[in-house]
This record gives sequence, C-alpha cells and structure tokens, in this order.
Amino acid sequence: MDVIYFFSDSREGTNAASGTVARVPIFGYNKQIFKLLLDHGGQWDKAQRQFIFRHGVNSDYFSRIYKTFPCVWVDENSSAPPKIFGYLRQPLEEAAVVRSSAAAHSPLPAMSPTASRSMLCAIPSADMQTFDTGLSWISLPEKFPEHWQIKLNTELRSRKYSPQTRRSYQYYNRLLCRFLQKSPEEICCADIKQFLAAVEKERDYSASSMNLAISAIKFFYENILKNQSIDEQRRPRQDGRLPVILSKDEISTIICAESNPKHKLLLMLAYSSGLRVSEVVALKREHIDLERHVVYVKLGKGRKDRCTLLSEKAASLIAEYCAFFSISGWLFPGIPATRHLSIRSAQHIFEKATRRAEVAKRVSIHSLRHSFATHLLESGTDIRYIQELLGHSNIRTTERYTHVARRNILRIQSPLDSI
Repeated sequence: MDVIYFFSDSREGTNAASGTVARVPIFGYNKQIFKLLLDHGGQWDKAQRQFIFRHGVNSDYFSRIYKTFPCVWVDENSSAPPKIFGYLRQPLEEAAVVRSSAAAHSPLPAMSPTASRSMLCAIPSADMQTFDTGLSWISLPEKFPEHWQIKLNTELRSRKYSPQTRRSYQYYNRLLCRFLQKSPEEICCADIKQFLAAVEKERDYSASSMNLAISAIKFFYENILKNQSIDEQRRPRQDGRLPVILSKDEISTIICAESNPKHKLLLMLAYSSGLRVSEVVALKREHIDLERHVVYVKLGKGRKDRCTLLSEKAASLIAEYCAFFSISGWLFPGIPATRHLSIRSAQHIFEKATRRAEVAKRVSIHSLRHSFATHLLESGTDIRYIQELLGHSNIRTTERYTHVARRNILRIQSPLDSI
C-alpha cells in the first residue's frame, strides 16, 4: 500500500507569497502519485526530493482529489492529530487507519516537524501505523559529512564509474550513516549487519539491492577509509527469479497499439534488437547501418561497444522516420532536442502501450529484451550468438533464458493428455 504524507505550516488558504503551504516528501518512485502531484500544482524540488505546493491548498482540497491512495495531512505547527483521508475511498470525516477487516480503527500519532523533513512517501507498508513507527529512522538527520561525499565522488570518477553507480554509492553510504546516526569513522561491521537487516525487514530489499548496498559500503570503507572490516559481511544469495516473457502475438499487439511513429519505432527496436532501455534511447542516426542491417551499440552496460541485428521491418520504418522528421542526431530526441529521450519516458511509452493492448502480465520495457533472447533460443539460434547480441560478458547470464524457452519442452507431453 502506498501512502502520501502532506506537511502543512498552519497557513492553509493563504496565497503563494506567504510561503510554502504544503510539502510532500518523496522516497522512492510511484508513477501514478508523481503524475497526480504534478497535475494538481506540485513543484518538484530535486535537491530536497519533495513536491511543494504554494497555491493556498488545504486538506479538504486534496481529500477530493486523492481518493485511491491513503493520505495523511500533518500540521507541523499544531498539536492536532493528523487528518487521514482517501484510504479505501473513506470520506475525510471518517479518518482512521484500517489495520485489517477485523481490527479496530486507531489514529496515527502526531509527528514532529523534525520527523517531517524526509518522511517516506509511496512505499509499501502493511498499514500506516507500521509505516509511521517502523521506518521513523528515515527522518533522522544526515550523518555522512560533505567532505567524505566529495572524496567518494572523486574516487568513483577517477575510476570512470557511471553516473548511476556514483549516485547509488553515495545514496547507500548516506543511508547507512543516517540509520545508525554515526559518522563513517564510528561504524563497525556489526553496525553494518544491523543496517542491512533493517532495510531487508522494513523496506523488503531484494538480494540484488542488498548486494548493491554492500558493494557501495565496501567501496567506501576499503578505498576511502582504508578499513577492511567490511570483508566480514557475507552477501545474500541472488533470487532465482525467471524473466517474464511476452509471446509474439502479445508483442505484436503492443506495437500495433502505439500510433505515434516515434514511440512505435522505439518499441520495435527494443524488441527486434534486444536493446536495454538505456541503449535504445541513446541511439543516434549514425549508429544505424541500414544496408548491412546492423545496430551499433556505443558504450552499453559496462562501457562496452557491440553490434546487434536490425530487422527489415525496423529498418524500413527507420528510413521513413528519419526522412520525414529530418533526423540527423539523436534517433529519439527529447526536450530539448539536444538531449535524447529519457529512460523514464521510454518506460512510460511501453506502459501506456501495454495498457492499450490489455496485456495482463506484469511486464516492463526490459521484458522486450527478455522476449528477444527467448524467441531466438526457441527458434534454434545458438546461445553463444545470443550472448554476443545481448552483450553479456558471462554465458551464465544468457543461460537463464533456457529455463523459460519452450524449444525442448514442446516435445514433452503432459501425463494428463495420455489419460
């Protein structure tokens, strides 16, 4: 369940000149909540990671809009209890926390202004009571000093780490210090274990997320603090999840459901060439060889170049698309045109097309890449060629598609059919 926290400064109904009327801190991402907040006047503050409303809005205003999410309205300068609305379409006057179908209603405890600085929004929780008490450590003051952040960033840049990796490493080290309320020098191996146990329990981190957190912390302590104690921390086993595969009919329906030629081409390339979303949005016209039917992927994952195939249908559409829109730089320009389309925009394009196609599977745009590999394997393509097309450095990564490919399974008859 996702929860939206609004923090007011007791000046509801005033004009924008009076200062901030309401703030909505964000921790994590929920597309629907982001869109609602933007559509109703929210201004995104990237530095503070929060939406700010400066238009005299109040709790009554939001209670009429947000009817599908549980919302909590907190007046920071008042001792009055928080107002709760929107939960299971309850009206404002029935504000209460529904813990289960048989549980009694109980109000949330009041929160201090300090606790409101970086309160979570849009993160799964069993109920709002657990949300407020179990994750209160998120609102604690920062304890990762700026000079350590600068040194960590310098070390990462000197090794040519990607911007996304740099952001992740900074984030997990800040989160560690904030949770423990200790500076990096004071943290020991037992503290790190406590932190990892907390994020697994309270935020339901996957094994891959926990491994990323361990890598980030280990990098800082080994390369910046020259402390090897983190080596004692054992990594969790990776989840053995299989990729969700779309059938060829489902992919055809999704592509046909998109009428915008730019968006249609993006989906076609993601599937027909097996590209990651970060690779497809970064394509340039010069990366497409229409004569040889080849797509050149420049600096893909791991900063590696590779070639992959270009289908005849996609090549035909690219030729028409580039001629009509006079494409010479980015194949999928964004706003401004000097930058390519964002990854989030590409994901949103896929999600909208999937909804139009009424595909019931829980899939993402990356499922097109999974489907590309699986369909090639089912058609008899050697797994080594598929490895090269996908850009996998280890064959074991490609081998997981053998678990979902139906090439050999199709020859096995169910015992029910022999009865």
